[in-house]
Amino acid sequence: MGRWSVWVGRVLSALPVLMMLFSAFLKFRAPPEVIQAFTGPFGYPQQTLTPIGIAETACAVLYAIPQTAFLGAVLMTGYLGGAIATHVRVSDPHWFMPAVLGAVAWLGLYLRDPRLRELLPLRRASKVGSPDRPAAL
Repeated sequence: MGRWSVWVGRVLSALPVLMMLFSAFLKFRAPPEVIQAFTGPFGYPQQTLTPIGIAETACAVLYAIPQTAFLGAVLMTGYLGGAIATHVRVSDPHWFMPAVLGAVAWLGLYLRDPRLRELLPLRRASKVGSPDRPAAL
């Protein structure tokens, strides 16, 4: 993969970071609409907004830093899994939004980090004895 994949990966990676930071900002600011959404259908106590916002911010920041991006992606996946479960538990049809956000985060990391591409290659392994992979002696 070329330089384009790194830049596409950076753009894709910026989307979940910005969305999660904006969501955390709303939790810290706690306008009445956000409080109603969390305490009403989702059933979270109002005092949990700040810790949830802190967790969301930590995941986004860890993901945005190249040295901790993999840890951030794992933590972000856990956070978004909880968001999916919250939506599914109350039969909210918007459960797919955190799922898409998680997929975009991993795709962005895959495109910008060659170590992840090496760990999870998306190409077929060449056959033994082919010019790419000589037979073992």
